[in-house]
Amino acid sequence: MTATPSLPVIDISLPGDRPAREIEAACRDTGFFYVTGHGVPPRLLAELDAASRAFFALPEAEKAQISMDRGGRAWRGYFPVGGELTSGRPDLKEGVYFGTELPDDHPRVRAGLPLHGRNLFPERVPRLRPAVLSYLDALTGVAQAVLRLVARSLDLPADYFAAGYTAEPTVLFRIFHYPPSPPDSDGWGVGQHTDYGLLTLLAQDGNGGLQVRTPGGWIDAPPLPGTFVCNIGDMLERLTAGWYRSTLHRVRNVSGRDRLSYPFFFDPDFTAEVPALPARARTTAAGEPRWDGADPGPSPVPTATTCSGRCRRSSRSWLQRH
Repeated sequence: MTATPSLPVIDISLPGDRPAREIEAACRDTGFFYVTGHGVPPRLLAELDAASRAFFALPEAEKAQISMDRGGRAWRGYFPVGGELTSGRPDLKEGVYFGTELPDDHPRVRAGLPLHGRNLFPERVPRLRPAVLSYLDALTGVAQAVLRLVARSLDLPADYFAAGYTAEPTVLFRIFHYPPSPPDSDGWGVGQHTDYGLLTLLAQDGNGGLQVRTPGGWIDAPPLPGTFVCNIGDMLERLTAGWYRSTLHRVRNVSGRDRLSYPFFFDPDFTAEVPALPARARTTAAGEPRWDGADPGPSPVPTATTCSGRCRRSSRSWLQRH
């Protein structure tokens, strides 16, 4: 584990048990770490970044041509600055949502499942489509690799997730643009929150702004070239009965420049049943209160103390939390 000013850096390409044990330590501490050794070529993110900046430079009326009200149940498209709230306050960011690209005749789309369908892409920036779709494929592979190590860190078979409820994962990908925060402003690009699902992988540009709450207070998670910031969400915290931690984090762009970030959310199959984790994964530290006093809120997944057997994910709860 390589020391940084804030969070550990974990090379997921290393052989043996070391990466899994480092992930265990990170998830027990803050639930955040940097991922390296992921194999994603730098040119892929460079292409995505260039296309994204071209999109956000468009006039508002042109960006609105792919607004989220046109995305339907697929939950895709653009929202303007102030279009999202955190704890009731407008976020100082704009963004665009994407997910797994599915044609209209796909069985899940025809069935009307939320979060399934086509993406919306701007006509004026045609290079955004191939960049996004290539990035989704690459990050899905990274997320599965990290979850294999998470499984091993919990003394589970490496394919516990990939052979089960992430065999056909629910993917939500967002591109966020944070304008510079006004001087002396108390507004946040996004206020403190935890992520809902299993795993988040974040690429960020060089302008910084991400902060993570630790037992010792808030710390910066600055951009490190060639890495993704990884954090676990409320679902994995609950599946491990609090053994792993879904941690509060927030963003404020004080760089004086436009900040772009690329959070990739990786969750179980939307239709899957999510069982409580077996053995040590769901019994160690059961009943311990969260160290930061936060409450992840109602969860559709079981814990050692709230559910035995198998429980079905609630699509309604999922959408309310996003």
